[in-house]
Amino acid sequence: MKIYTVGGAVRDQLLGLPVKDHDHVVVGATPEDMLRQGFRPVGKDFPVFLHPQTQEEYALARTERKTAPGYRGFVFHTAPDVTLEDDLVRRDLTINAIAMAEDGSLTDPFGGIADIQDKVFRHVSDAFGEDPVRILRLARFAARFDGFTVAPATMALMRQMVVDGEVDALVAERVWQEVAKGLMENHPSRMLAVLHECGALARIMPEITISEPLLQMIDHAAAQGHELPVRFAVLMLHMSKDSIEQLSERLRVPNDCRELAVMAARERAPIHGAPGLHAEAIVALCERCDGWRKPQRFAQMLQALACEQLGVGDFAQAARLQGGLDAARAVNAGALAQGCAGDPKRIPAVIYAARVAAVQSFLEQA
Repeated sequence: MKIYTVGGAVRDQLLGLPVKDHDHVVVGATPEDMLRQGFRPVGKDFPVFLHPQTQEEYALARTERKTAPGYRGFVFHTAPDVTLEDDLVRRDLTINAIAMAEDGSLTDPFGGIADIQDKVFRHVSDAFGEDPVRILRLARFAARFDGFTVAPATMALMRQMVVDGEVDALVAERVWQEVAKGLMENHPSRMLAVLHECGALARIMPEITISEPLLQMIDHAAAQGHELPVRFAVLMLHMSKDSIEQLSERLRVPNDCRELAVMAARERAPIHGAPGLHAEAIVALCERCDGWRKPQRFAQMLQALACEQLGVGDFAQAARLQGGLDAARAVNAGALAQGCAGDPKRIPAVIYAARVAAVQSFLEQA
Protein backbone atom coordinates (compact mmCIF):
# COMPACT_ATOMS: atom_id res chain seq x y z
CA MET A 1 0.00 0.00 0.00
CA LYS A 2 1.36 3.40 -1.05
CA ILE A 3 -0.06 6.80 -0.15
CA TYR A 4 0.28 9.95 -2.26
CA THR A 5 -0.82 13.55 -1.77
CA VAL A 6 -2.68 14.67 -4.89
CA GLY A 7 -4.64 17.49 -6.46
CA GLY A 8 -4.82 21.01 -5.13
CA ALA A 9 -2.37 20.51 -2.28
CA VAL A 10 0.45 19.61 -4.67
CA ARG A 11 -0.57 22.25 -7.20
CA ASP A 12 -0.70 25.06 -4.64
CA GLN A 13 2.61 24.05 -3.11
CA LEU A 14 4.26 24.23 -6.53
CA LEU A 15 2.62 27.60 -7.11
CA GLY A 16 3.98 28.87 -3.79
CA LEU A 17 0.50 29.35 -2.39
CA PRO A 18 -0.82 28.38 1.05
CA VAL A 19 -2.07 24.80 1.15
CA LYS A 20 -5.51 24.60 2.75
CA ASP A 21 -6.62 21.00 2.29
CA HIS A 22 -4.75 17.77 1.70
CA ASP A 23 -6.29 15.02 -0.40
CA HIS A 24 -4.64 11.63 -0.64
CA VAL A 25 -4.89 8.64 -2.94
CA VAL A 26 -4.08 5.15 -1.73
CA VAL A 27 -2.68 2.63 -4.21
CA GLY A 28 -2.68 -1.13 -3.65
CA ALA A 29 -5.25 -1.28 -0.86
CA THR A 30 -8.76 -2.56 -0.29
CA PRO A 31 -11.52 -1.04 1.87
CA GLU A 32 -10.81 -3.77 4.42
CA ASP A 33 -7.15 -2.70 4.58
CA MET A 34 -8.22 0.86 5.36
CA LEU A 35 -10.68 -0.20 8.05
CA ARG A 36 -8.05 -2.34 9.74
CA GLN A 37 -5.83 0.74 10.08
CA GLY A 38 -8.58 2.75 11.74
CA PHE A 39 -9.77 4.81 8.78
CA ARG A 40 -13.45 5.79 8.80
CA PRO A 41 -15.45 5.33 5.56
CA VAL A 42 -17.40 8.34 4.32
CA GLY A 43 -17.74 7.93 0.54
CA LYS A 44 -21.12 7.07 -0.94
CA ASP A 45 -20.22 6.58 -4.61
CA PHE A 46 -16.67 5.32 -4.13
CA PRO A 47 -14.43 4.41 -1.19
CA VAL A 48 -13.22 7.52 0.63
CA PHE A 49 -11.90 7.35 4.19
CA LEU A 50 -11.02 9.83 6.92
CA HIS A 51 -7.69 9.49 8.67
CA PRO A 52 -8.21 8.54 12.35
CA GLN A 53 -6.06 11.45 13.60
CA THR A 54 -5.97 14.21 10.95
CA GLN A 55 -9.48 13.62 9.51
CA GLU A 56 -8.02 14.26 6.05
CA GLU A 57 -9.53 12.39 3.10
CA TYR A 58 -7.89 9.27 1.69
CA ALA A 59 -9.45 7.82 -1.47
CA LEU A 60 -8.64 4.45 -2.97
CA ALA A 61 -7.11 4.71 -6.44
CA ARG A 62 -9.94 4.39 -8.93
CA THR A 63 -11.00 4.46 -12.55
CA GLU A 64 -14.31 5.66 -13.91
CA ARG A 65 -16.62 4.98 -16.83
CA LYS A 66 -19.19 7.35 -18.32
CA THR A 67 -22.71 5.88 -18.27
CA ALA A 68 -25.09 8.86 -18.62
CA PRO A 69 -25.10 12.62 -19.37
CA GLY A 70 -24.06 15.08 -16.68
CA TYR A 71 -21.61 14.93 -13.85
CA ARG A 72 -23.42 12.16 -11.99
CA GLY A 73 -23.39 9.68 -14.86
CA PHE A 74 -20.30 7.69 -13.85
CA VAL A 75 -19.48 4.23 -12.54
CA PHE A 76 -16.33 3.98 -10.43
CA HIS A 77 -14.02 1.01 -10.04
CA THR A 78 -11.49 0.50 -7.27
CA ALA A 79 -9.12 -2.41 -6.83
CA PRO A 80 -5.58 -2.97 -5.53
CA ASP A 81 -4.31 -3.27 -9.12
CA VAL A 82 -5.46 0.24 -10.10
CA THR A 83 -2.23 2.20 -10.58
CA LEU A 84 -1.42 5.77 -9.63
CA GLU A 85 -1.36 6.72 -13.31
CA ASP A 86 -4.79 5.12 -13.78
CA ASP A 87 -6.10 7.36 -11.04
CA LEU A 88 -4.38 10.55 -12.23
CA VAL A 89 -5.56 10.22 -15.84
CA ARG A 90 -9.20 10.64 -14.72
CA ARG A 91 -8.47 14.09 -13.23
CA ASP A 92 -9.52 17.30 -14.93
CA LEU A 93 -6.40 19.39 -15.53
CA THR A 94 -2.72 18.54 -15.77
CA ILE A 95 -1.95 20.93 -12.92
CA ASN A 96 -4.25 18.83 -10.71
CA ALA A 97 -2.83 15.50 -11.89
CA ILE A 98 0.47 15.59 -9.99
CA ALA A 99 1.10 13.26 -7.06
CA MET A 100 3.60 13.61 -4.23
CA ALA A 101 4.91 10.52 -2.43
CA GLU A 102 5.57 10.48 1.29
CA ASP A 103 9.28 11.12 0.59
CA GLY A 104 8.43 14.27 -1.39
CA SER A 105 9.11 12.86 -4.84
CA LEU A 106 6.68 13.88 -7.59
CA THR A 107 4.86 11.80 -10.16
CA ASP A 108 3.83 13.96 -13.12
CA PRO A 109 2.81 11.77 -16.07
CA PHE A 110 0.90 14.48 -17.96
CA GLY A 111 3.18 17.52 -17.80
CA GLY A 112 1.42 19.38 -15.02
CA ILE A 113 4.62 20.93 -13.66
CA ALA A 114 5.43 22.44 -17.06
CA ASP A 115 1.89 23.78 -17.35
CA ILE A 116 2.19 25.38 -13.91
CA GLN A 117 5.39 27.05 -15.04
CA ASP A 118 3.77 28.17 -18.31
CA LYS A 119 0.50 29.11 -16.56
CA VAL A 120 -1.70 26.98 -18.79
CA PHE A 121 -4.95 25.16 -18.05
CA ARG A 122 -4.84 21.96 -20.09
CA HIS A 123 -7.12 18.92 -19.86
CA VAL A 124 -5.49 15.60 -19.00
CA SER A 125 -7.48 13.48 -21.46
CA ASP A 126 -10.68 13.45 -23.49
CA ALA A 127 -12.40 12.20 -20.34
CA PHE A 128 -12.58 15.90 -19.40
CA GLY A 129 -15.41 16.16 -21.91
CA GLU A 130 -17.54 13.69 -19.99
CA ASP A 131 -18.06 15.91 -16.93
CA PRO A 132 -19.56 19.40 -17.51
CA VAL A 133 -18.70 20.51 -13.96
CA ARG A 134 -15.11 20.65 -15.15
CA ILE A 135 -15.97 23.64 -17.33
CA LEU A 136 -17.18 25.48 -14.24
CA ARG A 137 -14.14 24.42 -12.22
CA LEU A 138 -11.72 25.57 -14.90
CA ALA A 139 -13.51 28.92 -15.12
CA ARG A 140 -13.29 29.25 -11.34
CA PHE A 141 -9.57 28.45 -11.43
CA ALA A 142 -9.18 31.20 -14.05
CA ALA A 143 -10.65 33.63 -11.52
CA ARG A 144 -8.24 32.42 -8.85
CA PHE A 145 -4.88 32.01 -10.56
CA ASP A 146 -3.37 35.15 -12.08
CA GLY A 147 -2.06 34.99 -15.61
CA PHE A 148 -3.27 31.50 -16.55
CA THR A 149 -4.65 30.91 -20.03
CA VAL A 150 -6.73 28.06 -21.42
CA ALA A 151 -4.95 25.76 -23.87
CA PRO A 152 -6.57 26.05 -27.34
CA ALA A 153 -7.37 22.33 -27.44
CA THR A 154 -9.03 22.55 -24.03
CA MET A 155 -11.14 25.53 -25.09
CA ALA A 156 -12.15 23.66 -28.23
CA LEU A 157 -13.18 20.67 -26.13
CA MET A 158 -15.27 22.85 -23.81
CA ARG A 159 -17.02 24.42 -26.79
CA GLN A 160 -17.83 20.97 -28.12
CA MET A 161 -19.21 19.97 -24.73
CA VAL A 162 -21.58 22.93 -24.90
CA VAL A 163 -22.66 21.98 -28.42
CA ASP A 164 -23.21 18.38 -27.32
CA GLY A 165 -25.54 19.50 -24.54
CA GLU A 166 -23.38 18.34 -21.63
CA VAL A 167 -23.75 21.73 -19.92
CA ASP A 168 -27.53 21.44 -20.13
CA ALA A 169 -27.35 18.38 -17.86
CA LEU A 170 -25.84 20.36 -14.99
CA VAL A 171 -27.83 20.45 -11.76
CA ALA A 172 -28.82 23.98 -10.72
CA GLU A 173 -27.37 23.72 -7.22
CA ARG A 174 -23.97 22.69 -8.59
CA VAL A 175 -23.94 25.55 -11.08
CA TRP A 176 -24.65 28.07 -8.33
CA GLN A 177 -22.08 26.46 -6.03
CA GLU A 178 -19.30 26.86 -8.60
CA VAL A 179 -20.41 30.32 -9.76
CA ALA A 180 -20.59 31.56 -6.16
CA LYS A 181 -17.08 30.28 -5.48
CA GLY A 182 -15.84 31.98 -8.63
CA LEU A 183 -17.46 35.27 -7.67
CA MET A 184 -15.54 35.15 -4.39
CA GLU A 185 -12.16 34.80 -6.11
CA ASN A 186 -9.82 37.74 -6.73
CA HIS A 187 -10.74 38.18 -10.41
CA PRO A 188 -14.27 36.89 -11.03
CA SER A 189 -14.27 38.59 -14.43
CA ARG A 190 -11.98 35.84 -15.70
CA MET A 191 -14.52 33.19 -14.77
CA LEU A 192 -17.19 35.04 -16.73
CA ALA A 193 -14.85 35.54 -19.68
CA VAL A 194 -13.98 31.84 -19.90
CA LEU A 195 -17.62 30.78 -19.61
CA HIS A 196 -18.54 33.31 -22.29
CA GLU A 197 -15.75 32.22 -24.65
CA CYS A 198 -16.70 28.56 -24.57
CA GLY A 199 -20.43 29.29 -24.86
CA ALA A 200 -21.39 27.92 -21.43
CA LEU A 201 -22.48 31.29 -20.02
CA ALA A 202 -25.26 31.57 -22.58
CA ARG A 203 -26.57 28.19 -21.45
CA ILE A 204 -26.36 28.54 -17.67
CA MET A 205 -26.95 32.31 -17.28
CA PRO A 206 -28.35 33.62 -20.58
CA GLU A 207 -29.66 36.76 -18.89
CA ILE A 208 -26.12 38.12 -18.48
CA THR A 209 -24.62 40.24 -21.24
CA ILE A 210 -20.85 40.42 -21.00
CA SER A 211 -19.30 43.88 -21.40
CA GLU A 212 -16.04 45.46 -20.40
CA PRO A 213 -17.72 47.76 -17.84
CA LEU A 214 -19.42 44.76 -16.21
CA LEU A 215 -16.13 42.87 -15.97
CA GLN A 216 -14.45 45.90 -14.43
CA MET A 217 -17.29 46.35 -11.93
CA ILE A 218 -17.24 42.77 -10.71
CA ASP A 219 -13.47 42.83 -10.27
CA HIS A 220 -13.78 46.13 -8.40
CA ALA A 221 -16.29 44.50 -6.05
CA ALA A 222 -13.78 41.71 -5.46
CA ALA A 223 -10.95 44.18 -4.87
CA GLN A 224 -13.07 45.89 -2.21
CA GLY A 225 -13.51 42.55 -0.45
CA HIS A 226 -17.30 42.69 -0.68
CA GLU A 227 -19.41 39.75 0.41
CA LEU A 228 -21.11 37.36 -2.01
CA PRO A 229 -24.55 39.09 -2.03
CA VAL A 230 -22.88 42.36 -3.03
CA ARG A 231 -20.87 40.74 -5.82
CA PHE A 232 -23.94 38.98 -7.15
CA ALA A 233 -25.89 42.25 -7.03
CA VAL A 234 -23.15 43.94 -9.07
CA LEU A 235 -23.40 41.15 -11.64
CA MET A 236 -27.18 41.70 -11.87
CA LEU A 237 -27.12 45.49 -11.65
CA HIS A 238 -28.18 46.30 -15.22
CA MET A 239 -30.83 43.58 -15.47
CA SER A 240 -34.59 43.83 -15.03
CA LYS A 241 -36.33 42.53 -11.94
CA ASP A 242 -37.94 39.77 -13.98
CA SER A 243 -34.59 38.62 -15.38
CA ILE A 244 -33.01 38.59 -11.92
CA GLU A 245 -35.91 36.63 -10.49
CA GLN A 246 -35.84 34.20 -13.42
CA LEU A 247 -32.11 33.51 -13.10
CA SER A 248 -32.32 33.25 -9.32
CA GLU A 249 -35.21 30.83 -9.45
CA ARG A 250 -33.54 28.62 -12.04
CA LEU A 251 -30.20 28.42 -10.19
CA ARG A 252 -31.84 28.43 -6.75
CA VAL A 253 -29.84 31.45 -5.67
CA PRO A 254 -30.04 32.07 -1.90
CA ASN A 255 -32.59 34.65 -0.82
CA ASP A 256 -30.05 37.11 0.57
CA CYS A 257 -28.33 37.30 -2.82
CA ARG A 258 -31.55 37.45 -4.82
CA GLU A 259 -33.24 40.09 -2.66
CA LEU A 260 -30.22 42.39 -2.64
CA ALA A 261 -29.80 42.06 -6.41
CA VAL A 262 -33.45 42.93 -7.06
CA MET A 263 -33.33 45.88 -4.68
CA ALA A 264 -30.10 47.31 -6.09
CA ALA A 265 -31.34 47.08 -9.68
CA ARG A 266 -34.69 48.62 -8.73
CA GLU A 267 -33.22 51.55 -6.80
CA ARG A 268 -30.27 52.18 -9.11
CA ALA A 269 -31.75 55.23 -10.85
CA PRO A 270 -33.11 57.06 -7.77
CA ILE A 271 -29.93 56.40 -5.81
CA HIS A 272 -27.68 57.77 -8.52
CA GLY A 273 -29.83 60.86 -8.29
CA ALA A 274 -29.41 61.02 -4.53
CA PRO A 275 -27.63 64.42 -4.38
CA GLY A 276 -30.98 65.90 -5.39
CA LEU A 277 -33.19 63.77 -3.15
CA HIS A 278 -35.00 65.67 -0.41
CA ALA A 279 -35.67 64.29 3.06
CA GLU A 280 -39.08 62.86 2.18
CA ALA A 281 -37.65 60.97 -0.79
CA ILE A 282 -34.83 59.54 1.32
CA VAL A 283 -37.28 58.31 3.95
CA ALA A 284 -39.43 56.77 1.21
CA LEU A 285 -36.34 55.04 -0.20
CA CYS A 286 -35.46 53.65 3.22
CA GLU A 287 -39.00 52.39 3.66
CA ARG A 288 -39.01 50.65 0.24
CA CYS A 289 -35.75 48.98 1.12
CA ASP A 290 -36.89 47.96 4.61
CA GLY A 291 -33.95 49.91 5.96
CA TRP A 292 -35.44 50.16 9.44
CA ARG A 293 -35.27 46.38 9.94
CA LYS A 294 -32.39 45.52 7.59
CA PRO A 295 -29.84 48.34 7.71
CA GLN A 296 -26.99 46.00 6.76
CA ARG A 297 -28.71 45.08 3.50
CA PHE A 298 -29.21 48.79 2.78
CA ALA A 299 -25.48 49.31 3.27
CA GLN A 300 -24.74 46.38 0.96
CA MET A 301 -26.95 47.93 -1.71
CA LEU A 302 -24.91 51.11 -1.52
CA GLN A 303 -21.72 49.06 -1.81
CA ALA A 304 -23.01 47.37 -4.96
CA LEU A 305 -24.04 50.64 -6.56
CA ALA A 306 -20.73 52.26 -5.65
CA CYS A 307 -19.00 49.71 -7.87
CA GLU A 308 -20.77 51.28 -10.84
CA GLN A 309 -18.89 54.51 -10.16
CA LEU A 310 -15.58 52.85 -11.00
CA GLY A 311 -13.31 55.43 -12.57
CA VAL A 312 -15.84 58.23 -12.09
CA GLY A 313 -14.91 59.30 -8.57
CA ASP A 314 -16.24 58.93 -5.06
CA PHE A 315 -19.79 57.69 -4.57
CA ALA A 316 -20.93 60.68 -2.56
CA GLN A 317 -24.50 59.41 -2.48
CA ALA A 318 -23.49 56.58 -0.18
CA ALA A 319 -22.58 58.84 2.74
CA ARG A 320 -25.68 60.98 2.18
CA LEU A 321 -28.08 58.02 2.11
CA GLN A 322 -26.38 56.04 4.84
CA GLY A 323 -26.37 59.09 7.07
CA GLY A 324 -30.02 59.69 6.29
CA LEU A 325 -30.91 56.13 7.21
CA ASP A 326 -28.93 56.33 10.45
CA ALA A 327 -30.64 59.57 11.40
CA ALA A 328 -34.09 58.17 10.69
CA ARG A 329 -33.38 54.95 12.58
CA ALA A 330 -32.31 56.98 15.59
CA VAL A 331 -35.89 58.19 15.96
CA ASN A 332 -37.50 56.49 18.96
CA ALA A 333 -40.56 55.06 17.25
CA GLY A 334 -41.68 53.28 20.41
CA ALA A 335 -41.78 56.46 22.47
CA LEU A 336 -43.65 58.27 19.72
CA ALA A 337 -46.16 55.45 19.54
CA GLN A 338 -46.74 55.63 23.30
CA GLY A 339 -47.36 59.34 22.96
CA CYS A 340 -50.22 58.56 20.58
CA ALA A 341 -51.85 56.02 22.89
CA GLY A 342 -55.08 58.02 22.87
CA ASP A 343 -55.20 58.17 19.07
CA PRO A 344 -53.31 55.18 17.64
CA LYS A 345 -54.29 56.04 14.07
CA ARG A 346 -51.86 58.96 14.28
CA ILE A 347 -48.84 56.72 14.97
CA PRO A 348 -47.66 56.11 11.36
CA ALA A 349 -47.90 59.79 10.44
CA VAL A 350 -46.15 60.94 13.62
CA ILE A 351 -43.28 58.49 13.17
CA TYR A 352 -42.98 59.38 9.49
CA ALA A 353 -42.83 63.11 10.26
CA ALA A 354 -40.18 62.56 12.93
CA ARG A 355 -38.05 60.55 10.53
CA VAL A 356 -38.34 63.17 7.82
CA ALA A 357 -37.36 65.86 10.33
CA ALA A 358 -34.37 63.80 11.48
CA VAL A 359 -33.18 63.30 7.91
CA GLN A 360 -33.69 66.99 7.11
CA SER A 361 -31.62 67.95 10.12
CA PHE A 362 -28.86 65.58 9.02
CA LEU A 363 -28.87 67.01 5.49
CA GLU A 364 -28.61 70.57 6.77
CA GLN A 365 -25.62 69.67 8.93
CA ALA A 366 -23.84 67.56 6.29
